[in-house]
Amino acid sequence: MVRVVVASDKFKGSLTSAEVAAAVGAGVRRVHPDATVVPVPVADGGDGTLAAAVAAGYELVPLTASGPTGEPVATAYARLGDTAVVELADVSGLVRLPEASLAPMTATSYGTGELMAAAVEAGCTRVILGIGGSASTDGGRGLVEALTGTGLDLGSLRRRLRGVQVVVACDVDNPLTGPRGAAAVYGPQKGATPEQVVELDGRLGEWADLVAQVTGRDLRDTPGAGAAGGVGFAAVALLGAELRPGIELVLEMVGFEEQLAGADLVITGEGALDEQTLHGKAVAGVAAKATGIPVVAVCGVNRLEHHELQQAGVQAAYALTDLEPDVQRCIAEPKPLLEQLGERIAVEHLTMTRRERGIA
Repeated sequence: MVRVVVASDKFKGSLTSAEVAAAVGAGVRRVHPDATVVPVPVADGGDGTLAAAVAAGYELVPLTASGPTGEPVATAYARLGDTAVVELADVSGLVRLPEASLAPMTATSYGTGELMAAAVEAGCTRVILGIGGSASTDGGRGLVEALTGTGLDLGSLRRRLRGVQVVVACDVDNPLTGPRGAAAVYGPQKGATPEQVVELDGRLGEWADLVAQVTGRDLRDTPGAGAAGGVGFAAVALLGAELRPGIELVLEMVGFEEQLAGADLVITGEGALDEQTLHGKAVAGVAAKATGIPVVAVCGVNRLEHHELQQAGVQAAYALTDLEPDVQRCIAEPKPLLEQLGERIAVEHLTMTRRERGIA
């Protein structure tokens, strides 16, 4: 019996990772009705991380917390045993801005701290924090204030987090401040004008000065400190967090290596295969773990050359735009197209596998 593991990230703005797996799996089964298709939703630490945790057996714990501009939002963390998964994007992310109105100067990470506090109060001793998709550039100050209940109270923070391990899914190496810092690089994506970028960078510098004064350590130049508008800085400097590549952390969380046992093929994917794919995104991370198993990718659009895919461990890529050149239609109606790609993959990869084994 053929065993196929489908470990795709979301197609942003179109399909969740679970929906990608379902559509591709349906296509595979049209060619091989007896195939075992194992969906393993994954994410790189941004939006979709919570869904990946739930698909892996974590229990969703619904809560109401402060959104990026202070309005209450219905959100959640996920829990399995004493481990909690908190997705910053789901509470403090760009997607949580009211009516998609950017708020570069006022958006806060406070709600993320509220979720962490709730998980710790519920007895969790390990918190996995995915920090992609942030709406704020507050240096993680809001998060810290939510954890202490006041301001930068190091004693209160240490008491709250005593015995708690914080692990952060972080895929960038930017420092907190300067020309490669959180404000300069990511501020414009959050709506900041050039003048506001300068002001935000100054605020972050003042925040870093205060933290250094309180802790005795200046960690503003730590790689990853600029992640999520500076939440990476607060996590390292004040929470004692460990920063790890997002996809590596998520694959570990969902037990990906265990799912690979007996697999004939791994199908991974994301909305666009491009230069970023090669640097710590889901597709490259999945391929790196699937040692000795053929890996192919599905995507909305593919901007990589064949040799680049091979260097990343991917044998071939199948794009929706191969079937439908209208990108808007691909976004609006992706499922039938993904099913067709699943059929093609089954014919071109699984049928050959069966013949080589003398099964077909």
